[in-house]
Amino acid sequence: MDTLIETHALGKRFGQVVAVDGVDLEVRAGQVLALLGPNGAGKTTTIRMLASILRPSRGWARVAGLDVVQDAVQVRRSVGLLTEHHGLYTRMKALEYLTFFGRTYGIPEPELKQRILTLLERFDLAEAVDMRLGQYSRGMRQKLALVRALLHDPPVLLLDEPTSAMDPASARKVRESILQLRHVRRAIVVCTHNLTEAEFLADRIAIIHQGRIVVQGSVSELKQRLLGDPIMEVRLARPLDGALSCLPEGIEVVATGADWVRYRTASPERDNPLLVEALARARVPVVTLSEVGRSLEEVYLRVVGEQPEGEHG
Repeated sequence: MDTLIETHALGKRFGQVVAVDGVDLEVRAGQVLALLGPNGAGKTTTIRMLASILRPSRGWARVAGLDVVQDAVQVRRSVGLLTEHHGLYTRMKALEYLTFFGRTYGIPEPELKQRILTLLERFDLAEAVDMRLGQYSRGMRQKLALVRALLHDPPVLLLDEPTSAMDPASARKVRESILQLRHVRRAIVVCTHNLTEAEFLADRIAIIHQGRIVVQGSVSELKQRLLGDPIMEVRLARPLDGALSCLPEGIEVVATGADWVRYRTASPERDNPLLVEALARARVPVVTLSEVGRSLEEVYLRVVGEQPEGEHG
């Protein structure tokens, strides 16, 4: 797969304030990266540098093979950007607003109109096409800004809080659309505070804290690295009544109840069958055996703690 986003020692300073401090990222075509972190951590500043809106103070970044400083105009044409502040022209109607932006990208008129109508239909905005944007709800404006970001079919999407202010049904549709947009010639970066959304969308997670990437990897890799081996739970058809003594050696029991046991194992494929066999020999019927879910929130809090958040960064 081609690398569509790459940064090395990327940094940004505003006066004496270091907003981004040596960020290294790589996002390949076909991947979705979720960039997570508290307010003020440097997420939005990083996105703006990748979009050639802000000039880095040090390091470098390439987007779709283009340098964000030397090839800034081409980078902006290669990026679909959704920011927290949309800058919508509220007196315009959706069709004329999107037509204006489509023309700036040089999209031929017949193709442009069809693309606009298709995207408006996808995001349930077709019936609002004759409304002025000032009449749109916050969620509708968010979806229209996403349509604008997709209009020129860019190879790189940079989405800052793509489902904020949306009702649950709209947010679900947008998440599903983002997954549909992932393919072999596009890379997507999503900044979000919604950790469930990040886990649903992303192939890889990068957590930025105080301007630095402190950890990155797949969700499963981060859970293993920061939370340890998986925890399994077996539920039984009757109380244990001392049956713990029959459990195989090497199984680390972490919690028990009247009719259940939780244990940690580095090799569930080996230990789970041994446990079931041991319980069967002890005539303790097994009702269920499953992995205890561990959320991305647990990983996130392990990394950044629960410190009060500052201003956006």
